[in-house]
Amino acid sequence: MRRIRVRFAPSPTGALHIGGIRTALFNYLFARKNEGDFILRIEDTDSSRRVEGAEQYIIDALEWCGLRFDEGVGTGGPYSPYRQSERKGIYRQYAEQLVADGRAYYAFDTPEELDAARNECEAEGKTFVYNHLARVSMRNSLTLSPGETERLKHETDSWAVRFKVSENEILSMDDMVRGKVTVDTSTLDDKVLWKKIDELPTYHLANIVDDKLMEITHVIRGEEWLPSLPLHILIYRAFGWTPPKFAHLSLLLKPDGKGKLSKRDGDRLGFPVFPLQWTSSEGETAKGFREAGYFPEALVNFLALLGWNSGTEKELFSMDELIQHFDLNRIIKSGAKFDINKAKWFNQQYMRMKTNEELAALYLPLLNDKGLNPPLGYIAEVCGLIKERAAFVSDFWDLSHYFFSTPETYEEKSLKKYLNENSADILQSIAGILTDIHDFSKENTEHAVHAWIESEKLKTGQVMNLFRLAIVGACMGPSLFNIIEMIGKKETLYRIERIMNYEL
Repeated sequence: MRRIRVRFAPSPTGALHIGGIRTALFNYLFARKNEGDFILRIEDTDSSRRVEGAEQYIIDALEWCGLRFDEGVGTGGPYSPYRQSERKGIYRQYAEQLVADGRAYYAFDTPEELDAARNECEAEGKTFVYNHLARVSMRNSLTLSPGETERLKHETDSWAVRFKVSENEILSMDDMVRGKVTVDTSTLDDKVLWKKIDELPTYHLANIVDDKLMEITHVIRGEEWLPSLPLHILIYRAFGWTPPKFAHLSLLLKPDGKGKLSKRDGDRLGFPVFPLQWTSSEGETAKGFREAGYFPEALVNFLALLGWNSGTEKELFSMDELIQHFDLNRIIKSGAKFDINKAKWFNQQYMRMKTNEELAALYLPLLNDKGLNPPLGYIAEVCGLIKERAAFVSDFWDLSHYFFSTPETYEEKSLKKYLNENSADILQSIAGILTDIHDFSKENTEHAVHAWIESEKLKTGQVMNLFRLAIVGACMGPSLFNIIEMIGKKETLYRIERIMNYEL
């Protein structure tokens, strides 16, 4: 049995869309599940669209998501090079082979001639398609003499090799997601495979030649490439090669409305659509999931369940578990709506699974930015008390600032509700009780304060919210007695005195 080999083959034309990460993920899971190879190939034959820094961005994004490739750009491998622009000398011979076999032809039509053909069709209310009907009236090696063909090949640079699509054939193809796909070849056009002007192939030739030479067994790619499948199958057949198995993944859809998820949707609704932050050549910056505070394992888990299911009710999967459960047969044909709230939920679940020490290490730089440098052990205790309420590490400060600094202000609504003419007496009594406690543990302070409330027949809610307002600055947070144990007796008494002197 042949070893499973899959490839992720993006073009370096800008930031890698989150849909591209999902495609890479499904390729990676399939390779690992089958103990095969995962390859990164950069398809950069269109030099006019190549963007500086985009290739490294792709590599960094895959690395951050934990999708480590076995062969590829920057890693090497037995089928190097893996950058198509470095393989340009390979492709012409294959284009010429197709011409020699009568499966392709030389096309010498100038841009002006092509425009004239389009205009003529438009004048008749038709759309120009360079196909089996049009090619017999165009300037190509099918209509020119062999001598004229050779002369134009040597004297001009504006020629190309076009594939000669068979006509009036019902082509039946198998897709691992879509099932059987049938197309009438008469509806297809004769695509350009190779261009003399830059001596570079188009995507249609380059990806097929490279997949063959790199022994790719399965092509797992986005739904947008499904219309190209008939052409690709025909090219494989023209070469006499057995095609790989194909699986076309459904699109990631807008959270609202219809259509494919785009950067504009992220801008409009306030969430990232790229894995990492990207700055364009014009200086425009787009935030990434990493910069928005997502854990890579949470994002991977979220993406895996967009268009695939395990057949169970389980939602949280480690990478190893995803590999164990992954099956192309469980990929869903219909598009998957991109629900950013679900992504946040996943991040929250992974937040809860991290140790307090791990979270403390992540929180410390944020505290340092505020001029604070508490011990990591103290930060870890704080994280343990607040992480259930957070979705991101960036939420920690709003949830825990009172552990690190005295409140400068008080929540206005709570002040009006709980601070009254009796407040000073209540707070003075609490201060007196706490002053007499030598072991300032949570258990001791909680017992003493609640015993006093009961003996004085006071309303617990009124007293405790007033006490919390003094310590936290708002009616929020974990157990109040956990808080005062951590900030200590001196700071607790100072905060009580401070609110007693506060004037509404």
